[in-house]
Amino acid sequence: MPHIMMNRKRLIILLSLIVITPIGFLSKFYEGPAQGWINNSIGGLLYEIFWCLVFGFILINVRPVKVAFWVFAVTSILEFLQLWHPPFLEYLRGNFIGRSILGSSFNLNDFPYYLAGSVVGYLWLMTINRLSLKED
Repeated sequence: MPHIMMNRKRLIILLSLIVITPIGFLSKFYEGPAQGWINNSIGGLLYEIFWCLVFGFILINVRPVKVAFWVFAVTSILEFLQLWHPPFLEYLRGNFIGRSILGSSFNLNDFPYYLAGSVVGYLWLMTINRLSLKED
């Protein structure tokens, strides 16, 4: 991929991260109707999109389908790790960022939202690919 297209692609991903990151954090602090669903399930969907964008930015030449697949796979493993509570993981989960990344309690109902978020992340990266290829 030519250098100018990679820079455009990274810029679009960076702008996307600037949008999605605060929305994801805000979903964790939302209070109101459907609070539990937004804090947890929608938060999980946004979490997947965020990681797809982060790894799409870092691994600029990797196909979006691979990025989305591996994000889903790794976050699924992290979900199962929530069943395990050794001291080092409990230490990492002891603050907001650690809980946000590693989670704190296993919930089988999170997986459909992880899958949906990975699909949206894939589609988002595909859209960015198309936009970055357009001529001015």
